Amino acid sequence: MIDRLIERIEILNNPSAVGLDPSPEMMPDDLKRDMYDLFGKTPKAVAEMFVRFNAAIIDRTADIVPAVKPQIAMYERYGLDGISAYLRTVEYASEAGLTVIGDIKRGDVAGTAEAYAAHLSGVDVEGERFDLWKEDAVTINPYLGGDSAAPFLKACKDFDKAVFVLVKTSNAGSGDIQDLRVSASEPCEGREANAPDMTVCARVASLVNEWGKDSVGDRGYSRVGAVVGATHRETGEMLRAMLPHTFFLVPGYGAQGANAGDIRGFFDERGGGAIVNSSRGIIAAWMKEFPNAGAQGAKASGISLDEAGLAARKAAVEMRDRLRGVIR
Repeated sequence: MIDRLIERIEILNNPSAVGLDPSPEMMPDDLKRDMYDLFGKTPKAVAEMFVRFNAAIIDRTADIVPAVKPQIAMYERYGLDGISAYLRTVEYASEAGLTVIGDIKRGDVAGTAEAYAAHLSGVDVEGERFDLWKEDAVTINPYLGGDSAAPFLKACKDFDKAVFVLVKTSNAGSGDIQDLRVSASEPCEGREANAPDMTVCARVASLVNEWGKDSVGDRGYSRVGAVVGATHRETGEMLRAMLPHTFFLVPGYGAQGANAGDIRGFFDERGGGAIVNSSRGIIAAWMKEFPNAGAQGAKASGISLDEAGLAARKAAVEMRDRLRGVIR
């Protein structure tokens, strides 16, 4: 799966992904009014907004970006209707030829983790397999250790999928835990016994390296990737040196403050090895494109879905060109 993603990135010359993380505040007012007229002021109305809005974004960006990353929490908060909107969005993106990275951040004890891993493995009903979620990859939380990751790793191997393990997240408070220094009773991969203490995120990185060492593809990268926030430049560069065969998913670009120059060192010497995600900076770009229609809480009346999609396309092109400017 990572080989295919790398190939698509190279064809488009664009290592970026669009984060499909919608909220009602991002919806054009005309779309809101239409959905509320049809379904009332209900969770179903919001879910239908999301489906139509996401489709407009996908329609206008699928030919220039290789992947999308929908954040499942934005949909789950609206219950069954929201989950349906997530599934429909994933299916629409897949049919448009996009790699879908489900941002689900699951992590639990082994038995429960096996159930969560159905996002990749699908479910078996009397010998019939159903791939209900249709994601190509998902994000996972490693806090519970290797046995919680094992079902996802097995699903990746069995069904040619991928996982991105949270290593260094982009949020400001990540250092509360991830930057703590720890010692290991046993030397980690690539670390000699009696070596200096390492940070928690570096310890997790060593586990990621171990989990993925037997699944390196033809392009030199494992199907076990790492989430490394763009807002932590020095840590990202350190992790790239530690993980030469680990593909990075890089959130935090744009709205969270990171720019293209901050993540130059997250790529390998060939300019590969990473994909950079932007969510609000792309899908909410129409609110800057039409400031009198959406900014500062003003009405978004008169903005069509296609105009919102075109604004997202413009933002995606700008991001692509900035990334091209700093990597080979």
